Amino acid sequence: MLKKSSLGQLQGKKNLLAFSAGVDSSALFFILLENNINFDIAIVDYNIREQSKKEVAYAKELAHTHNLKCHTLSVAKIDKNFEAHARETRYDFFEELIKEYNYENLLTAHHLGDRFEWMLMQFCKGAGCAELAGIQESTSRDNYTLLRPLLHLDKQELLSFLKEKKIKYFEDESNLDEDIKRNSFRHNYTSPLLKKYLSGIKKSFDYLDEDRASLIQDIDLQTLGNFAYFKSSQNSRNDIYVIDKYLKSQNHMLSASERELLKSKKSLIAGRKFIINQEHGFVFITPFVKTQKLSKEFKEKMRLLKIEPKLRGYLFENDDALKLIIQLLF
Repeated sequence: MLKKSSLGQLQGKKNLLAFSAGVDSSALFFILLENNINFDIAIVDYNIREQSKKEVAYAKELAHTHNLKCHTLSVAKIDKNFEAHARETRYDFFEELIKEYNYENLLTAHHLGDRFEWMLMQFCKGAGCAELAGIQESTSRDNYTLLRPLLHLDKQELLSFLKEKKIKYFEDESNLDEDIKRNSFRHNYTSPLLKKYLSGIKKSFDYLDEDRASLIQDIDLQTLGNFAYFKSSQNSRNDIYVIDKYLKSQNHMLSASERELLKSKKSLIAGRKFIINQEHGFVFITPFVKTQKLSKEFKEKMRLLKIEPKLRGYLFENDDALKLIIQLLF
């Protein structure tokens, strides 16, 4: 069920599977076993469902049976903005494991339904071809590759695999809550459409990927700690795509309005978390640091160098980043 391209990226590598004991990750677990892929698993218990303890126990049981490491994290209950905070928590956990155990790939069990759901949500918010292509099978991060080997498969195909193999899995009842936007899209739009037009939707994503490849130029984004920069492609759509991709890796999603503003503004504070500055043929992305009491000498230096005021708070605290900007611009 895995593509040859996915197998090539997985074989002979240290792989970490983000596991939940649900349909998708349980299917991927056994598909990896069938293909003799070496991997370990990581599971997060958010302590909001009684069933989660059974899911963690099942993960440990599977790991013991198949001689794998099972990394677990139990977190305090998240009361506000659960989806965003839960995502940030689990990716922080995964990335700590990646550093500690030198994993090369992080595997998630996103499937075609997730990709289609994301596409429709972006379409309704306002998006272009690159954004509609959405979730990709492979995404390079700073020190690992994020792989989604099931992205070409529909959930019904995964369910059929589990049923045929008589594999145990758990159903998360929160997936039935249509007050959550993604669940509403799934139950009312993506699932019915996939059931009726599966082959056509798969083909459409093939075309979207081809279009995205022709539209989006690869850009070498560099980082120095939490300071990121790249040379502008002189194409705002292309630059915004790269900015968006980087910020996603930092657990921030650009809004449609922020994308629009980036087309006309050279400097933007995104989500009160990041400064994006487009100037002198470069794009700089730094954490947002409120300008505190800057020394007179520093203020004068910034004025003479014509450094964007919004960047100054961060640069005052990060001398290496300041030296690099001066080297790049002057």
